[in-house]
Amino acid sequence: MSTTRKITVGALAAALGVTTLTACGDGSDDGSASGGTTSKTVTLVSHDSFNASDAVLKEFTRQTGYTVKVLKSGDAGEAVNKAVLTKGAPQGDVFFGVDNTLLSRALDNGLFEPYEAKGLDRIPAAVQLDREKHRVTPVDTGDVCVNYDKKYFADRKLAPPQDFDDLAAPAYKDLLVVENPERSSPGLGFLLGTAARYGDDGWQGYWKKLKANGVKVVDSWELAYNQEFSGSAGGKQAKADRPLVVSYASSPPVEVLYAEPRPKEAPTGVATGTCFRQTEFAGLLTGAKNPDGGKALIDFLIGKKFQEDMPLQMFVNPVAGDAVLPELFTRHGVTVDKPQTVAPDKIAKNRDQWIQTWSSLVLK
Repeated sequence: MSTTRKITVGALAAALGVTTLTACGDGSDDGSASGGTTSKTVTLVSHDSFNASDAVLKEFTRQTGYTVKVLKSGDAGEAVNKAVLTKGAPQGDVFFGVDNTLLSRALDNGLFEPYEAKGLDRIPAAVQLDREKHRVTPVDTGDVCVNYDKKYFADRKLAPPQDFDDLAAPAYKDLLVVENPERSSPGLGFLLGTAARYGDDGWQGYWKKLKANGVKVVDSWELAYNQEFSGSAGGKQAKADRPLVVSYASSPPVEVLYAEPRPKEAPTGVATGTCFRQTEFAGLLTGAKNPDGGKALIDFLIGKKFQEDMPLQMFVNPVAGDAVLPELFTRHGVTVDKPQTVAPDKIAKNRDQWIQTWSSLVLK
């Protein structure tokens, strides 16, 4: 989902740091308010790209009496690492944003208490990766894909790449920027996509070809997309010169929504043959100070109102089958019919070694 789930909207619209979103009352933490109204705080720890509309979070407060405080902790990988370091004495009650590429790290470190959320019957079994223990609840899906600058390719009468093989072709030399998989969730997703596409014996050779073809590596999605990618609003301002970037299938709607004036068509496209499917989860943190509020928040995250709010807040796909997607999201985004996937147990077994091997191949 960075986001992001990541993911994308965090750099364009959401504030960084700690955000308190109060729906009613005075937001006090002691559980008391005048007139007998209870107002307690539940703290959501997440990556920088978490975002939700005020109206939706006010509805959560109206329904439950809890006010949501959001603590943002960097990229998804960074946020998970911070949660591991503070396990047992967590910074909040619920963690949102651990995805299938990092899930085993979180579960192996005992970050979450089991909780079977209300409404799971509306969510496909395929994304319920911890169905036996319910330590995490799926909230959204998203596809990590290469995005391209439409104008760059149109001006040069060059067809944009469509799949992994294309990216290594001489026509696209020195055009691609990717994120370091050790530091970035979309970077890791892209690496896993190549491992899925070319297999255990082939992905290293593929990355040797990308390196020879001038791939550029930066530490984060923000650097890659907003400073290196010529098709983004930030890239245009920075006079970026890379028309290919690892981002998300849902990035084009972001460029439309936040542009002034709003264009009829997105300035960026998606190479749908380069995609890896991510699923983001939420879990009740072990040692949470407000477990009841945390459980209520997890229930709300998979509820229809929050699920329908996500596409234009975090630019991810809801997991609930009854959620309706907004027209802007469907018109300017793309549907990825055959994304690359890797089984969670295989990710757990190979992730660290894959990253180490990638580093020795690409960074040295």
